[in-house]
Amino acid sequence: MNLISFEVIAFAIPAVLFAGISKGGFSGGASFAGAAILALVLDPVVVIGVMLPLLMLMDVRLLPAYWKKWSWEESLVLILGAVPGVVLGAVTFSTADADIIRILIGGLSLLFVIWQMTKHFLDLQRQVGKTVGFVCGGVAGFTSYVAHAGGPPAAIYLLGRNLSKTQYQATTVLVFWVINGLKVGFYGAIGMFTVQTMTLGIILAPVAILGAWIGIRLHHTIPDRIFFLVTYVLLSLTGAKLIWSGLT
Repeated sequence: MNLISFEVIAFAIPAVLFAGISKGGFSGGASFAGAAILALVLDPVVVIGVMLPLLMLMDVRLLPAYWKKWSWEESLVLILGAVPGVVLGAVTFSTADADIIRILIGGLSLLFVIWQMTKHFLDLQRQVGKTVGFVCGGVAGFTSYVAHAGGPPAAIYLLGRNLSKTQYQATTVLVFWVINGLKVGFYGAIGMFTVQTMTLGIILAPVAILGAWIGIRLHHTIPDRIFFLVTYVLLSLTGAKLIWSGLT
Protein backbone atom coordinates (compact mmCIF):
# COMPACT_ATOMS: atom_id res chain seq x y z
CA MET A 1 0.00 0.00 0.00
CA ASN A 2 1.43 3.36 -1.06
CA LEU A 3 0.82 5.89 1.71
CA ILE A 4 2.59 8.78 0.03
CA SER A 5 0.00 9.54 -2.65
CA PHE A 6 -2.11 12.56 -3.55
CA GLU A 7 -5.34 10.84 -2.48
CA VAL A 8 -4.01 9.83 0.94
CA ILE A 9 -2.48 13.22 1.67
CA ALA A 10 -5.63 15.00 0.45
CA PHE A 11 -7.65 13.10 3.07
CA ALA A 12 -4.93 13.17 5.73
CA ILE A 13 -4.44 16.94 5.89
CA PRO A 14 -8.04 17.82 6.91
CA ALA A 15 -8.22 14.69 9.09
CA VAL A 16 -5.12 15.58 11.10
CA LEU A 17 -6.03 19.27 11.22
CA PHE A 18 -9.46 18.42 12.60
CA ALA A 19 -7.97 16.03 15.16
CA GLY A 20 -5.55 18.72 16.31
CA ILE A 21 -8.25 21.36 16.66
CA SER A 22 -10.52 19.03 18.62
CA LYS A 23 -7.71 17.75 20.82
CA GLY A 24 -6.30 21.23 21.36
CA GLY A 25 -9.44 23.13 22.19
CA PHE A 26 -12.41 20.89 22.75
CA SER A 27 -11.23 18.10 25.08
CA GLY A 28 -10.38 15.75 22.21
CA GLY A 29 -13.77 14.09 22.43
CA ALA A 30 -14.16 14.18 18.68
CA SER A 31 -10.51 13.99 17.67
CA PHE A 32 -10.94 10.38 16.61
CA ALA A 33 -12.96 11.71 13.67
CA GLY A 34 -9.54 12.24 12.13
CA ALA A 35 -8.89 8.51 12.20
CA ALA A 36 -12.40 7.88 10.86
CA ILE A 37 -11.81 10.19 7.88
CA LEU A 38 -8.41 8.70 7.08
CA ALA A 39 -9.81 5.19 7.37
CA LEU A 40 -11.94 5.94 4.31
CA VAL A 41 -8.82 5.64 2.13
CA LEU A 42 -6.45 3.52 4.24
CA ASP A 43 -6.57 0.25 6.13
CA PRO A 44 -7.73 1.19 9.67
CA VAL A 45 -4.78 -0.66 11.18
CA VAL A 46 -2.41 1.49 9.14
CA VAL A 47 -4.34 4.61 10.16
CA ILE A 48 -3.82 3.84 13.83
CA GLY A 49 -0.08 3.53 13.30
CA VAL A 50 0.05 6.78 11.33
CA MET A 51 -1.99 8.76 13.87
CA LEU A 52 -0.27 7.85 17.14
CA PRO A 53 3.01 9.77 16.57
CA LEU A 54 0.95 12.75 15.38
CA LEU A 55 -1.25 12.61 18.48
CA MET A 56 1.85 12.46 20.65
CA LEU A 57 3.26 15.48 18.83
CA MET A 58 0.01 17.32 19.58
CA ASP A 59 0.37 16.31 23.24
CA VAL A 60 3.83 17.92 23.37
CA ARG A 61 2.40 21.12 21.89
CA LEU A 62 -0.60 21.19 24.24
CA LEU A 63 0.99 20.40 27.59
CA PRO A 64 2.64 23.83 28.06
CA ALA A 65 -0.62 25.61 27.18
CA TYR A 66 -2.60 23.74 29.84
CA TRP A 67 0.19 23.08 32.33
CA LYS A 68 -1.12 22.42 35.87
CA LYS A 69 -4.62 23.63 34.94
CA TRP A 70 -5.91 20.06 35.17
CA SER A 71 -7.59 18.34 38.11
CA TRP A 72 -5.14 15.91 39.70
CA GLU A 73 -7.89 13.80 41.29
CA GLU A 74 -9.82 13.14 38.11
CA SER A 75 -6.61 12.67 36.12
CA LEU A 76 -5.27 10.03 38.49
CA VAL A 77 -8.53 8.06 38.56
CA LEU A 78 -8.74 7.92 34.76
CA ILE A 79 -5.06 7.05 34.33
CA LEU A 80 -5.21 4.21 36.86
CA GLY A 81 -8.21 2.79 35.03
CA ALA A 82 -6.60 3.27 31.62
CA VAL A 83 -3.57 1.06 32.32
CA PRO A 84 -5.48 -2.27 32.32
CA GLY A 85 -7.65 -0.92 29.50
CA VAL A 86 -4.60 -0.39 27.28
CA VAL A 87 -3.32 -3.89 28.08
CA LEU A 88 -6.71 -5.38 27.21
CA GLY A 89 -6.72 -3.39 23.98
CA ALA A 90 -3.28 -4.75 23.08
CA VAL A 91 -4.47 -8.34 23.57
CA THR A 92 -7.72 -7.81 21.66
CA PHE A 93 -6.19 -5.83 18.83
CA SER A 94 -4.10 -8.74 17.59
CA THR A 95 -7.23 -10.79 16.93
CA ALA A 96 -9.28 -8.12 15.15
CA ASP A 97 -9.40 -7.66 11.38
CA ALA A 98 -9.74 -4.42 9.43
CA ASP A 99 -13.51 -4.69 8.99
CA ILE A 100 -14.06 -5.15 12.71
CA ILE A 101 -12.00 -2.06 13.42
CA ARG A 102 -13.95 -0.11 10.77
CA ILE A 103 -17.19 -1.10 12.46
CA LEU A 104 -15.76 -0.23 15.87
CA ILE A 105 -14.63 3.24 14.81
CA GLY A 106 -17.92 3.88 13.01
CA GLY A 107 -19.98 2.63 15.94
CA LEU A 108 -18.06 4.77 18.41
CA SER A 109 -18.58 7.77 16.14
CA LEU A 110 -22.35 7.32 16.11
CA LEU A 111 -22.53 6.51 19.82
CA PHE A 112 -20.61 9.66 20.62
CA VAL A 113 -23.08 11.75 18.62
CA ILE A 114 -26.02 10.08 20.38
CA TRP A 115 -24.38 10.69 23.75
CA GLN A 116 -23.85 14.37 23.03
CA MET A 117 -27.45 14.76 21.81
CA THR A 118 -28.93 13.12 24.89
CA LYS A 119 -26.61 14.29 27.67
CA HIS A 120 -28.57 17.51 28.12
CA PHE A 121 -31.57 15.44 29.19
CA LEU A 122 -29.55 13.59 31.84
CA ASP A 123 -28.72 14.71 35.35
CA LEU A 124 -25.03 15.49 35.05
CA GLN A 125 -24.91 17.91 37.97
CA ARG A 126 -24.57 15.15 40.53
CA GLN A 127 -20.97 14.14 41.15
CA VAL A 128 -20.18 10.67 39.84
CA GLY A 129 -17.92 8.50 41.97
CA LYS A 130 -14.36 7.31 41.54
CA THR A 131 -15.51 3.78 40.71
CA VAL A 132 -17.28 5.14 37.65
CA GLY A 133 -14.14 7.08 36.82
CA PHE A 134 -11.97 3.96 37.04
CA VAL A 135 -14.32 2.05 34.74
CA CYS A 136 -14.46 4.96 32.29
CA GLY A 137 -10.68 5.12 32.38
CA GLY A 138 -10.49 1.42 31.52
CA VAL A 139 -12.86 1.85 28.60
CA ALA A 140 -10.94 4.94 27.48
CA GLY A 141 -7.66 3.03 27.56
CA PHE A 142 -9.16 0.18 25.54
CA THR A 143 -10.90 2.31 22.89
CA SER A 144 -7.90 4.61 22.66
CA TYR A 145 -5.65 1.64 21.94
CA VAL A 146 -7.82 0.04 19.25
CA ALA A 147 -9.17 3.19 17.59
CA HIS A 148 -7.70 6.36 19.19
CA ALA A 149 -11.23 6.89 20.51
CA GLY A 150 -10.78 7.28 24.25
CA GLY A 151 -12.39 10.72 24.44
CA PRO A 152 -16.07 9.74 24.77
CA PRO A 153 -15.73 7.35 27.77
CA ALA A 154 -13.44 9.83 29.54
CA ALA A 155 -16.02 12.55 28.89
CA ILE A 156 -18.75 10.52 30.58
CA TYR A 157 -16.79 10.69 33.84
CA LEU A 158 -15.47 14.22 33.54
CA LEU A 159 -18.84 15.70 32.61
CA GLY A 160 -20.16 14.32 35.88
CA ARG A 161 -17.44 16.01 37.94
CA ASN A 162 -18.50 19.63 37.35
CA LEU A 163 -15.12 20.84 36.18
CA SER A 164 -14.59 24.22 34.57
CA LYS A 165 -14.16 24.31 30.81
CA THR A 166 -10.40 24.80 30.94
CA GLN A 167 -9.91 22.37 33.83
CA TYR A 168 -11.83 19.75 31.87
CA GLN A 169 -9.75 20.41 28.74
CA ALA A 170 -6.44 20.34 30.63
CA THR A 171 -7.37 17.07 32.37
CA THR A 172 -7.97 15.35 29.03
CA VAL A 173 -4.63 16.65 27.73
CA LEU A 174 -2.76 15.13 30.68
CA VAL A 175 -4.68 11.84 30.68
CA PHE A 176 -4.23 11.13 26.96
CA TRP A 177 -0.60 12.21 27.00
CA VAL A 178 -0.06 9.35 29.49
CA ILE A 179 -2.29 6.91 27.58
CA ASN A 180 -0.55 7.62 24.27
CA GLY A 181 2.79 7.07 25.95
CA LEU A 182 1.59 3.68 27.19
CA LYS A 183 0.45 2.68 23.72
CA VAL A 184 3.62 3.46 21.80
CA GLY A 185 5.61 0.48 23.12
CA PHE A 186 2.86 -2.00 22.25
CA TYR A 187 2.45 -0.51 18.76
CA GLY A 188 6.17 -0.70 18.12
CA ALA A 189 6.32 -4.32 19.28
CA ILE A 190 3.77 -5.43 16.66
CA GLY A 191 5.39 -3.49 13.81
CA MET A 192 2.78 -0.73 13.60
CA PHE A 193 5.42 1.83 12.65
CA THR A 194 7.01 1.49 9.22
CA VAL A 195 9.13 3.68 6.97
CA GLN A 196 6.00 4.72 5.06
CA THR A 197 3.91 5.54 8.15
CA MET A 198 6.73 7.57 9.65
CA THR A 199 7.34 9.37 6.34
CA LEU A 200 3.67 10.27 6.11
CA GLY A 201 3.82 11.37 9.74
CA ILE A 202 6.73 13.71 9.02
CA ILE A 203 4.80 15.25 6.13
CA LEU A 204 1.77 15.78 8.37
CA ALA A 205 3.68 16.98 11.46
CA PRO A 206 3.25 20.70 10.66
CA VAL A 207 -0.47 20.12 10.17
CA ALA A 208 -0.71 18.44 13.60
CA ILE A 209 1.06 21.33 15.30
CA LEU A 210 -1.07 23.88 13.45
CA GLY A 211 -4.27 22.07 14.41
CA ALA A 212 -3.29 21.98 18.09
CA TRP A 213 -2.43 25.69 18.01
CA ILE A 214 -5.76 26.57 16.38
CA GLY A 215 -7.55 24.45 18.97
CA ILE A 216 -5.93 26.34 21.83
CA ARG A 217 -6.97 29.67 20.32
CA LEU A 218 -10.52 28.51 19.62
CA HIS A 219 -10.87 27.15 23.15
CA HIS A 220 -10.98 30.71 24.41
CA THR A 221 -12.93 32.34 21.58
CA ILE A 222 -15.84 30.41 20.05
CA PRO A 223 -18.77 28.61 21.70
CA ASP A 224 -18.52 24.84 21.89
CA ARG A 225 -21.96 24.45 20.33
CA ILE A 226 -20.90 25.83 16.95
CA PHE A 227 -17.83 23.63 16.74
CA PHE A 228 -19.60 20.46 17.86
CA LEU A 229 -22.49 21.00 15.47
CA VAL A 230 -20.03 20.53 12.60
CA THR A 231 -18.40 17.66 14.49
CA TYR A 232 -21.67 15.77 14.90
CA VAL A 233 -22.48 15.98 11.19
CA LEU A 234 -19.00 14.82 10.21
CA LEU A 235 -18.97 11.98 12.72
CA SER A 236 -22.42 10.81 11.70
CA LEU A 237 -21.54 10.67 8.00
CA THR A 238 -18.13 9.04 8.40
CA GLY A 239 -19.38 6.68 11.11
CA ALA A 240 -22.24 5.44 8.95
CA LYS A 241 -19.93 5.05 5.94
CA LEU A 242 -17.37 3.02 7.92
CA ILE A 243 -20.01 0.71 9.39
CA TRP A 244 -21.43 0.12 5.91
CA SER A 245 -17.95 -0.59 4.52
CA GLY A 246 -17.17 -2.98 7.37
CA LEU A 247 -20.40 -4.90 6.97
CA THR A 248 -20.29 -5.14 3.18
